[in-house]
Amino acid sequence: MLSDIEIANAATLRPITDVARETLGIEPEHLVPYGHHKAKVDLGYLATLEDRPLGKLVLMTAISPTPAGEGKTTTTVGLTDALHGLGHRAVACLREPSMGPVFGMKGGAAGGGYAQVVPMSDINLAFTGDFNAIAAANNLLAALIDNHVHQGNALDIDVRTVTWKRVVDLNDRALRDITVGLGGVANGFPRQDGFDIVVASELMAIFCLTESWADLKKRIGDIVIGYNRSKQPVTARELDAAGAMTVLLRDALAPNLVQTLEGAPAFVHGGPFANIAHGCSSVVATRSALRLADIVVTEAGFGADLGAEKFVDIKCRKSGLRPDAAVVVATVRALKYHGGVAVADLGEEDVAAVERGMENLRRHLRNIREVFGVPVVVAVNRFPADTESEMEKVVDLCAEEGVQAFAATHFADGGDGAISLAKGVLSVLDEPSPHEFGFTYDDDLPLAEKVATVARRLYDAEGVSWDAKAERRLARIEAEGYGHLPVCIAKTQYSFSTDPALRGAPSGHTLHVREVRLSAGAGFVVVICGDVMTMPGLPKVPASSRIDLLEDGTIVGLS
Repeated sequence: MLSDIEIANAATLRPITDVARETLGIEPEHLVPYGHHKAKVDLGYLATLEDRPLGKLVLMTAISPTPAGEGKTTTTVGLTDALHGLGHRAVACLREPSMGPVFGMKGGAAGGGYAQVVPMSDINLAFTGDFNAIAAANNLLAALIDNHVHQGNALDIDVRTVTWKRVVDLNDRALRDITVGLGGVANGFPRQDGFDIVVASELMAIFCLTESWADLKKRIGDIVIGYNRSKQPVTARELDAAGAMTVLLRDALAPNLVQTLEGAPAFVHGGPFANIAHGCSSVVATRSALRLADIVVTEAGFGADLGAEKFVDIKCRKSGLRPDAAVVVATVRALKYHGGVAVADLGEEDVAAVERGMENLRRHLRNIREVFGVPVVVAVNRFPADTESEMEKVVDLCAEEGVQAFAATHFADGGDGAISLAKGVLSVLDEPSPHEFGFTYDDDLPLAEKVATVARRLYDAEGVSWDAKAERRLARIEAEGYGHLPVCIAKTQYSFSTDPALRGAPSGHTLHVREVRLSAGAGFVVVICGDVMTMPGLPKVPASSRIDLLEDGTIVGLS
């Protein structure tokens, strides 16, 4: 089989103006083209659609991630193509890839095989400049902070408390902790600083939760950059930063429209981290798609304990959106891994390990149905080495849970490989839901109780322990009036616990919180459990070593 980039390079793409008109009814005058195959949809035009009824929203999530891979993005694209092929007006909503992972270890995020969004190389490499705009706005605020201190510090900012970092859309471990302001009086006051990757910026989270320029400016103004010497929070609004930062993001806020290999429309917009933030594409893209299409398939990062929880408890809580159905992606390989099989042995048939690993999928299904109240189906993303016995076991085990599971081969077969999955999703959407949608916790609970509720209801944890510094920080955030905000728990994606080595569905463990961060502009409190890397490093052999440009201008090596 050809590589992802070879498949993408060989594809014949339709003009994006034709895709927009024929699949969504958007006329060319409402598009801002970026070349022939990608465009932004004008926000003014989208505002005229406010009275349209919303289509059905399908949330794509997964079991706890494994080194074997699960394939949420490919399944999102494959399902959209299958629905499109069945005659439905379907749209995929995905996050934009960060160039850090593209050049680092993970690779791109445009799908794979014959289930991709295209132009794949453009999407993975700078795209329409949204991340550049977010980086510029973020770094403008950082420059304004240091300039304010240099010019007399009228706000009496205590530079030791400044939490706002600079950002770059690359992995660079040397920038994690730096000192700025060296070189004498003309260069300001020296202080400890650092860089995050763009997708970890609070500004990225704000960008993906807002729906208008006015709300964007308000949220930016609410950003707390640190404290003054009287221990009062200092905001971006007090630095007169909100207006200029919003100007830099004006054009970026319009959602990006591209297409799948099979010509179905896809919005690819925004890309917050899936643990330090909510890991979902933008609200403006999702709601716009829902007004333009009958069915929208959107993806949340990592497993359902992180991605789906944040989609529900943060994105849905803030936007009023509600998923009509969920798809949990599983693979035979991943189930065997959760059943205790070593990575090197995942290609060998082991039906017993599939059954043992089912405990991980079973808990995710329980959470989605019983905690979130969302009807669910399972997509079994099939690999070539999966045996019929193993596939049948997954389908049978899901049936015992009262959930339909469908084998899907979209990676190799495109939309045709996800037809049975699409029909299963349609049957769920056509039936009255037996569940009532709900959040994991109520708004009025204290922050510590919100964390404890997530730990107990979703992770099956026995309790929560706190570093003393984290506990003090949480109390201070509540005292400052932010206790009503939802919590964003950042922990390992590989386990329900904070120990990535605990596979399956561990119970009775303790969730340990080491740090708490306020994201006042985004509107949530980040609760960090374990080590969270907001500036990744490059591996020994980075993906960039395989990426090249041929003499004819063809990009190769992307994955």
